[in-house]
Amino acid sequence: MQLESFIRTIPDYPKKGIQFKDITPLLNNREAFQDAIEQFANKLAPYHFEALVGIESRGFIFGAALAFKMNKRFIPVRKRNKLPHDVFTMEYELEYGTDILEIHKDALQTNDSVVIIDDLLATGGTVGAVEKLVKLAGGQIAAVSFLIELGFLKGREKINCPAIISLIEVA
Repeated sequence: MQLESFIRTIPDYPKKGIQFKDITPLLNNREAFQDAIEQFANKLAPYHFEALVGIESRGFIFGAALAFKMNKRFIPVRKRNKLPHDVFTMEYELEYGTDILEIHKDALQTNDSVVIIDDLLATGGTVGAVEKLVKLAGGQIAAVSFLIELGFLKGREKINCPAIISLIEVA
């Protein structure tokens, strides 16, 4: 199935000059969503890992479904003050300003191997922060995976993991 046909581009959202990739048509189509999960599972099958680390918020959608399918644990990485227990925090840069992500300190065992998953790879700042959080929590990264990669923004260059899996690549 051509997943690209289920991605809608919204010009000038959330601000002028941005070509927003809207995944809701894919999520709203049972067959397309199931196919995306199947494609992720097939591409990740060769890797050994215990858990999927989903990035708030759309990484939760794919990460939870994939964790269920692959019989893995699911670990959420959330924005500041959204997790109720002791956390590691990581500040990272956005296009304008900074933000903070958190992971529970007890989310991982020492040397747990994980796959980080999100809906979109743009500049790489968010996933770079999550890589650091995983390491702070004692984990190792087997792969990072995305539904969509915006190749022209060169976010891949900021990722420290050599296994980068993208289902849809936008040059």
